[in-house]
Amino acid sequence: MISTEYLLIIILSIIVLVLVGLVWRMEYRLKKLFRGKKGSDIEESITVINEAINGLKDAHFKATERLDVHNKKLGQSLRGIHTVRFNPFPELGSNQSFAIAILNESGDGVILSSLYTRERVSVFAKPIKNMRSEYELTDEEKEALLKAKI
Repeated sequence: MISTEYLLIIILSIIVLVLVGLVWRMEYRLKKLFRGKKGSDIEESITVINEAINGLKDAHFKATERLDVHNKKLGQSLRGIHTVRFNPFPELGSNQSFAIAILNESGDGVILSSLYTRERVSVFAKPIKNMRSEYELTDEEKEALLKAKI
C-alpha cells in the first residue's frame, strides 16, 4: 500500500501542476491582451482613448459656453406680442385704433398705440420695464400688456 506521505505528495503535486497550468494560461491571456490588435499595445490604445476623452471634454465645454450665450440672447429677444384693436370714439367709425405690446422674457419692451380719427392718426410709444411703464397706460394698453406677458 501507498503510505499517506506518498499520497499527500502526489495530491500536492497534482495541485501544483494545476496551479502552474492556470498561471501559464493567465500569462498567455495577459500577453495576448497587452499585445493588442494589429501590433498596437494597450498603452497606445489607452493614450488614444484618453486624447479622445479630452477632445470630448473640450467640445462639451465649448458647447456649454455657446449654449449660455444663446440662452442669454434668447431671454432678451422679443417673445410676447399682442395687439388690441379698439374704437376710442364710438360715434366716428370702426376699430381702426390699436395698442401693440412687444415684450421680451423679462417683461421689458414697448407699447405702440395708434389713435385713428378721420382728420389724423396719432402714434404713441411707451417704454416698458418689468411689465410696468412710467407713463400712464390706457385700458387697451394694459390689456395688450397682460396678454403679451409670457
